[in-house]
Amino acid sequence: MFIRSYFLSVWKFFDPLYFFITRLENVKCRYKKDIVFRVRLMKYRGKSVMLSDGTLVETNDIFLKIHLYNVTLLKDVAFVKNPLRRGRIVYKKVKNSMPLLVQYIDSLPNKKNIKGIIGITMINKGVNQLGFEQFPLKNKFYILFKKIGQLPIYFLSSSSIHPRNIINLKPSYLIMSKEKLYKMYKNHN
Repeated sequence: MFIRSYFLSVWKFFDPLYFFITRLENVKCRYKKDIVFRVRLMKYRGKSVMLSDGTLVETNDIFLKIHLYNVTLLKDVAFVKNPLRRGRIVYKKVKNSMPLLVQYIDSLPNKKNIKGIIGITMINKGVNQLGFEQFPLKNKFYILFKKIGQLPIYFLSSSSIHPRNIINLKPSYLIMSKEKLYKMYKNHN
């Protein structure tokens, strides 16, 4: 537990630098509510994919890129020993934050140009129930880059770490069309 607490403190120290470098916006500051996302607009650079609702995602489509606010989440679950309980806490916080993404998109002047929301994760449990679809990353260098970047959160959030599990981690895109986001979360405040 001491090591986890130490790494969480280090993460909190470096988080403002990460926030600045990635040009994220803290949605929590805007709405003064408990939201676990930080966001920014971005152009999609992956391969074309078709979502289950018929939305075609192509290169240069504009998305709201979502990043979990890991420091906040980890603070809430770092000392919860049961991994199932930890997962439920994270799931509930993410689900409760989704309607605020709708409000955020509605507040943007170019909201008509936004195709949906997108993130990259190594988590694969519960994302379908939230409305996301997963697509594997294709570029080997980008996969390695994302794995390295997400390892600290994996170490902090896992109750047991096995080298075999780390090797098998597969980062993937999580994508949801704006229409599906609105259908699932627009009137859930």
